[in-house]
Amino acid sequence: MNHYGSKELAAAFRTVRKNTLIIAEEIPEDQYDFQAAKGFRSVKELLTHIAMGGKFQEEVTLNAKRTSMVGFDFMRYMESIKAESEKVTTKDQVIALLKNEGEKFANAVEGLSDEFLGQAIAMPPSAERPSRTRFDILMSVKEHEMHHRGQLMLIERMLGITPHLTKANEARIAAMQEAAPVR
Repeated sequence: MNHYGSKELAAAFRTVRKNTLIIAEEIPEDQYDFQAAKGFRSVKELLTHIAMGGKFQEEVTLNAKRTSMVGFDFMRYMESIKAESEKVTTKDQVIALLKNEGEKFANAVEGLSDEFLGQAIAMPPSAERPSRTRFDILMSVKEHEMHHRGQLMLIERMLGITPHLTKANEARIAAMQEAAPVR
């Protein structure tokens, strides 16, 4: 059986963040205030939201003392994160935040023990499940970023940019077609 533990999770997160950083670089700074629809986060807001994803996990999952989310004031915590995000105003600052927070999160995850990752954290009564493992919650950071990266790729299309992952896939397909025997 293959083992997917802290090192694999950190490596997978770094891959996801690397692709998010490429998108952050591809979108011109003069488009960072672009919103796909009214009420939707701007490019800059979306990227800073992604960058701050690991901060919540530092407070909740990486904090070994926390064994329950019952009573945690999620909305107040998110307001503090939003206030911190609003201090970031330029493309260079956004990219630096993505790099720094991403590596900080990956480094924190990388050395966690299987025992720690397997610990359950009690969820509030409104949650879908009564508890989740630390591993499951940490995995959600990567899933959350991939969700928002999909939004960013659509925004790139709206701005006339072909996303780098699309270009890479098209190049692979072209190479396979070129290498295929003629029928």
